[in-house]
Amino acid sequence: MKYETQSIAKIYFIVAMALFLVQVSGGLLAGWIYVMPNTLSELVPFNIVRMLHTNSLVVWLLLGFFGAAYFIVPEEAERDIYSPTLAYVQLAILVLGTLGVVVTYLFNLFEGNFLLGMQGREFLEQPTWVKLGIVVAALIFLFNVTMTVLKGRKTAISNVLLIGLWGLALLFLFAFYNPSNLSLDKQYWWYVIHLWVEGVWELIMASILAFLMLKLTGVDREVVEKWLYVIVATALFSGILGTGHHYYWIGTPGYWQWIGSIFSSLEIVPFFAMMAFAFVMVWKGKRDHPNKAALLWALGTATLAFFGAGVWGFLHTLHGVNYYSHGTQITAAHAHLAFYGAYVCLNCAIFTYAMPILLGRDPYNQVLNMASFWLMSGGVVFMTFTLTFAGTVQTHLQRVLGMNFIDVQDQLAVFYWMRFGSGIVVVLGAVLFIYSVLVPRREIISHDASYTAAE
Repeated sequence: MKYETQSIAKIYFIVAMALFLVQVSGGLLAGWIYVMPNTLSELVPFNIVRMLHTNSLVVWLLLGFFGAAYFIVPEEAERDIYSPTLAYVQLAILVLGTLGVVVTYLFNLFEGNFLLGMQGREFLEQPTWVKLGIVVAALIFLFNVTMTVLKGRKTAISNVLLIGLWGLALLFLFAFYNPSNLSLDKQYWWYVIHLWVEGVWELIMASILAFLMLKLTGVDREVVEKWLYVIVATALFSGILGTGHHYYWIGTPGYWQWIGSIFSSLEIVPFFAMMAFAFVMVWKGKRDHPNKAALLWALGTATLAFFGAGVWGFLHTLHGVNYYSHGTQITAAHAHLAFYGAYVCLNCAIFTYAMPILLGRDPYNQVLNMASFWLMSGGVVFMTFTLTFAGTVQTHLQRVLGMNFIDVQDQLAVFYWMRFGSGIVVVLGAVLFIYSVLVPRREIISHDASYTAAE
């Protein structure tokens, strides 16, 4: 560890991993409710389980991004973080807000209260006081890392990371705008939901991936930065107007069907570029880095993001296809593989690279870590194919033949059982990953010599 304040990242990563475990457990419970619908129906209804699953996903990913910034920025700026105290205050605000959200959701506290009760907008259900806390935490974070960068060395990696993080914070402000017109509400709602995951988050992803490639492969910084600029340009060019693929059927003008179809079709380009970038960097690499697990996660990020966000996104992004498929299990298939590939794998990659450095043991439990990659990735890929088949059947029965929703769900039961089975595998993989990162490997002592065995 080159800079003392990089240790801030450790506590962020640990809290993120704890929430990761909550998130996948909530997903497993939601999958069980699909096959046994009355489970906890009065105590914790499905809509609450789903909110906890999706909200904890977003929060732990954000904590991972913040921690990554606190680890990367000192190395790129060649100086310590401006104020470690502010970094810990920011984390305390985020943890308090997370606990407040969980309690509010589970017990439905302050129902109907604008400030204290949960809101009705999907993915933005957090009470207003929590949203305000998120804004305060984001401002603290941006001040802290921006001051660090301004006082130190400026690089393409830190600049792109900052642009992504500033965009993340500014776009969240649209969460407070809730017009009474439903079409207008949805139009601005997507400014947060789409422009986060298919806009500014891609910049964060590209910068973290670039940092990892720089460290793991030893390729010249100039080469990495050229690739980074190409990825950023294509991500913004396609992603901003690609928002139009959400505007097809919400009451917006018809020209959005063409804008959305054309530009969202191009969204596959930055993900292909990221995959090519990762493999070319490894091919050109001059360094045999000992942390093979981190390299596996980095390559997995680029590959699975290309298929999940790129290929599976393209499958139903054209308005002629989307007319029949939107809101079916095809959407769920795309969402699971895209989020896992692009952002879950990304966080796991930076955790795997940074934590042995932060904990003073490098490398560590690599076999278990790589096993967790294949378990989680295999589970999510199987889940994706299962939901894709389920969505295809659903689209035909429900949207083409006109069968009612409940009868169609009965026909999909076998797919839901398979999805639940794959969910068990993902949870086991997540537990194994956290164990491999946090628990030291054993020392095995023989009579002749002592040696360390990879668990």
